[in-house]
Amino acid sequence: MRGLVVLVTLVCFASAQHQALIDYLERRLLAIEDRISLWHEQTTRYASELRELKQQMVSQLENLDKEKETLRMNVDSVGTRVDRVERELDYLETQNGAQPCVDVDDRLIEQQVTQVKDKQKAKYSKLSDCRDMISSIKAMKIIKRAGGPKGMWTKDTSRTTGNVYIFNGTDEDTIHEFASLQDLSRSLGMSLSKELKLPSAWKGTGHVVYNNHVYYISQVEEVMVVKYDMKNNVVVDSAVFPVQDYVPVFGLTPETMMDLAVDEEGLWAIYATRQNERHISLAKMDASSLDIEQMWDTNCPKENAEAAFVICGTLYVLYNTKQPGRSRIQCVFDVNDMVTNEDAPLIYFPKRYGAHSSLKYNPQERLLYAWDDGYQILYKLVMKKKLEV
Repeated sequence: MRGLVVLVTLVCFASAQHQALIDYLERRLLAIEDRISLWHEQTTRYASELRELKQQMVSQLENLDKEKETLRMNVDSVGTRVDRVERELDYLETQNGAQPCVDVDDRLIEQQVTQVKDKQKAKYSKLSDCRDMISSIKAMKIIKRAGGPKGMWTKDTSRTTGNVYIFNGTDEDTIHEFASLQDLSRSLGMSLSKELKLPSAWKGTGHVVYNNHVYYISQVEEVMVVKYDMKNNVVVDSAVFPVQDYVPVFGLTPETMMDLAVDEEGLWAIYATRQNERHISLAKMDASSLDIEQMWDTNCPKENAEAAFVICGTLYVLYNTKQPGRSRIQCVFDVNDMVTNEDAPLIYFPKRYGAHSSLKYNPQERLLYAWDDGYQILYKLVMKKKLEV
């Protein structure tokens, strides 16, 4: 009997403990559920706040991008104006030299000024009634790839038909002459060409063929313009260009010390000197005697310039980057003051292989003959009158 009482007592005690444990677990579960509910509420609130913060940041970033673009445009505009002012100041400095530190007779000063500045100050006398300027690039035609990375090719710029001449390299003495553009196109390398050996090596890529003569730059101690008669295979004239302290005329084509060009007005020389090192200079030459008729200091910087040409008395300078991109005409200089940089359109050339090592204008065909990383390219130009800008 006593054992039964003990057993009942133990069972009651175990049931009480079991109920207490169940009550404890229920209280813990309720507490956990409350915490989970609170965590969900806080998580929802935090997510909502984060979304609002993200929207605010996106809005702020968009506003910052707009302000950044506006600031960049303003900086570019200011930079362009500053560059223009610097070019004008540099030009004025080159035109107005420092005053002498010694007493000199007024008549001697006047005589020296007259001798030095006559060819720069005199009004240019046009030889033709050409008033055209470039409006745009209409088309590009790749003829072939014949030659090294740098060179020059052209026709005789005084004719619409005739032979094609390849000047491969920047320090050679052999011209490759093709009977026609078709022969050049279908030739395997230079196999269909006739070789024409010059009496001396050319320097750079600044040569022209004009009136059955080759005009090329030879440089040993001084820069010399050589006129070579291709019909009689003889040098008919040569002249040391009357300028001291040469520097390469194009920042991106350092092999070219001087670039000769032909347009409707005749023969031109594009060059640069240490005195006017930051900018390009221009001279009009007599194609018969190689005399200098007139000279100008332009406001076109030589830095990042890769090539240039002349049309109707207007110098067009092409610019690029050290990592070649799209070339662009970014500076013009008109000897008759009919076109300014502000008036001329900014013209981009089609994307190509590298950078131009030479550009030669043919006034008879209205075409540009370009050499680009060994490729011979033709650019067809669209023209308009200068006063129609």
